[in-house]
Amino acid sequence: MLLDNDEVLKLVKEAQEGNQEAKTTLINENSPLIKSVIKRFKDKGVDYDDLFQIGCIGFLKAIKNFNADFGVKFSTYVVPMVIGEVKRYMRDDGAIKVSRALKSLNLQINKYVELFIEKSQRKPSIEELAKHFKVEEQEIIMAMDSAKMPLSIFSPLDDDPESASLLDRIEPDEDVNEKMINDIALKEVVKKLDERDRKIILLRYYYDKTQSEIAKVLHISQVQVSRLENKILDNLKKKLSS
Repeated sequence: MLLDNDEVLKLVKEAQEGNQEAKTTLINENSPLIKSVIKRFKDKGVDYDDLFQIGCIGFLKAIKNFNADFGVKFSTYVVPMVIGEVKRYMRDDGAIKVSRALKSLNLQINKYVELFIEKSQRKPSIEELAKHFKVEEQEIIMAMDSAKMPLSIFSPLDDDPESASLLDRIEPDEDVNEKMINDIALKEVVKKLDERDRKIILLRYYYDKTQSEIAKVLHISQVQVSRLENKILDNLKKKLSS
């Protein structure tokens, strides 16, 4: 059966009060949602059944921490909680296993790329890297991908782990659960920006482009991009606090 919003909120409240049957009902009714979320993490070195169990842990945390006063649907709140739990597992428990050989090759590639760019003023192609290291192109790609992990809106903008994220630029420090709510709200606000402003935010914070690179895309100056970015962030902050 499909539960309406009032029924879901009633079950969440009962589950928060310790009703195990309510928890079970919520998990059963939302298992398709949990499965749809964990699909993106398939083929990342974690068994599918384990992924589902981890997703359920995130779901139970969502039940525990959900606050209806935020005005967000429970199912909407669940998604970032499940994603966060899976990413946390992969990060802390080393679910993504990478061989020493690939790690070593990745380090060598990074060093070579730096020297290549310094000398040639451009990045080497995969084909050039494969030729230099005398390996197949696929192995180069695997080595380079071995260092990548899924990114989120909470990821630092720079290499420094203490660097600010997009939410840090807009909102003051707060607990993780409120940040997830703000993440959802932020995405909704960004969707409503006009095409140019949305493009600036996406290029700057989702694709990690510099202001100079964005200026070239939009055919305006870097100074104009800087002014527009600050204006957009101020507007986003006002909308999120209203």
